[in-house]
Amino acid sequence: MAEKLKVDLVTPYKKILSEEVDEITATGALGEFTVLPGHAPFLTSLKIGELAYKQGGQSFHLALNWGYFEVEDDKVTVLVETAERADEIDLERAKAALGRAEEALKHLSQEDKSYKIQEAALERALIRMQVASKSAGK
Repeated sequence: MAEKLKVDLVTPYKKILSEEVDEITATGALGEFTVLPGHAPFLTSLKIGELAYKQGGQSFHLALNWGYFEVEDDKVTVLVETAERADEIDLERAKAALGRAEEALKHLSQEDKSYKIQEAALERALIRMQVASKSAGK
């Protein structure tokens, strides 16, 4: 059994992460899960949420926006629309996005086409704020 997981995290624009890690935790469609070396192969979809990994006793956090997560032979491949490291998140911008989404949702019914879009924007803003708060120095 391997002692590390090889993780590659990719967006349509660039490779965000290519590291060997001790463990990785993400938010799947059915809830949060953690993968350790030796994990059984699986594939799942990811929803808007946080991805955290541990490497040499340190924890790192990223905000993700939908995608897929695959584990096979101690190799983890994460394909997502967007990914931001905690220290790269503009907290003021996330707060502004939260305010805009909250305001828009006040004026929409659940049947409105824009409701789901604004609901996702609200969820993204909350996750970005949560992850940013875990960045050292913020």
